[in-house]
Amino acid sequence: MTSRWRAARIAGIGLAMLIVGGAVFLATMRPRADRAWVPQHAVMTHADVRGSSVGLHRMRHFTYAAEDRFTPGYADRTYDLDKLESVWFIVTPFSKHWRGPAHTFVSFGFADSQYVAISVEARREPGETYGPLVGLFKQFELIYVIGDERDLIGSRAAFGGYDVYVYPIRTTRERIRALFVEMLTRANALASSPEFYNTLTNNCTSNVVAHVNHIAPRRVPRGIKTILPGYADEVAYSLGLIDNAITLDEARRRFRVNDRAKQFANDPRFSHRIRETAIVD
Repeated sequence: MTSRWRAARIAGIGLAMLIVGGAVFLATMRPRADRAWVPQHAVMTHADVRGSSVGLHRMRHFTYAAEDRFTPGYADRTYDLDKLESVWFIVTPFSKHWRGPAHTFVSFGFADSQYVAISVEARREPGETYGPLVGLFKQFELIYVIGDERDLIGSRAAFGGYDVYVYPIRTTRERIRALFVEMLTRANALASSPEFYNTLTNNCTSNVVAHVNHIAPRRVPRGIKTILPGYADEVAYSLGLIDNAITLDEARRRFRVNDRAKQFANDPRFSHRIRETAIVD
């Protein structure tokens, strides 16, 4: 046995031990809800659903001067499920050159012009930075952030430097209501039974798809375009969930809200303003 071969063998054994040790370490890790969190994730909203009434306690409504300069705010608000009439799918690609990596979430509209946005996110501790690769290895817990649109949409569209698309989804009021209540129920469960975020299996889009498919089985097929959420609007368009009487490119132009979000960032009627007639090139 040559010294070079012996060294390679020892290195191989060391690498194998490192891999096994890492796997054992990951297997023993348990998610927690009692860590110190960044301000955006410090408080979990609790939903109290009673008949047609929904009380949201500690609902987030931050105000922003810049993406990383904000004033935290929370409120207790009550919503009437009988007035719930629309659901909107929000897509925020991280790059202007490749749509693959993105954040997606949903927002629910009521007949009295109130909106509730629900965003599934990687819950971060101070000093942590989200990354898709890091998100594979139990580095973040999962959180359902529930807030108003001036916070969840405005922070991204007016201050974040990302393209933000807010698509109206075509479905029944019964399914909208079922989706809303189911997402609130899961948000509550995470407070007592935390889970790890996973870039591939337990992320923003996979959870929305799971909720939709639970309400309407096999409605959204799983595939590379749901794993890469920047293409999730293409999937929704192909299924007719986004109006396909116009082209997808036209839909993207029409429902991109950045310009209006910047113009009306501090307007109390923000949700209405970003939905005003879009300019189509």
